[in-house]
Amino acid sequence: NSHKWTVYIRSATNEDLSVIVKRVVFQLHPSFTNPTRVVEQPPFELSESGWGEFEIAITLYFHSDVCEKRLDLFHQLKLYPEEDAGPQSTKKPVVVETYDEVVFPEPTEAFFLRVQNHPAATVPRLPPGMTLSSPGMWLAGLYFLFS
Repeated sequence: NSHKWTVYIRSATNEDLSVIVKRVVFQLHPSFTNPTRVVEQPPFELSESGWGEFEIAITLYFHSDVCEKRLDLFHQLKLYPEEDAGPQSTKKPVVVETYDEVVFPEPTEAFFLRVQNHPAATVPRLPPGMTLSSPGMWLAGLYFLFS
């Protein structure tokens, strides 16, 4: 457990996504105890510790009036900087954010009004007690669009 890391799903402006997202399932490496983690309220994030890099499968489930299909994403957990040719260190944080856009074509009027009237509540950028000086941190972001 040489590294602490966090994986999350957030909007580009860091607003509460619970108006759109019902739950997020993070599928960790099978070596973790309970590798399938379900987060059903914001912030949609998971913090853990470990020593190895692996691919995390992330499944987003939307509220039924948003979209009946789930969205599967895959992100590689990175604990060490790729450009660093010198000795690897756990003292320097590694931040990797991935930007994905989700477009909801022809949203229902009720859904559009609910999103439009949802207060712009923001969620903390990092989990409580975690700062950028924490060893090895991985982050993923998600942006939602309406057309």
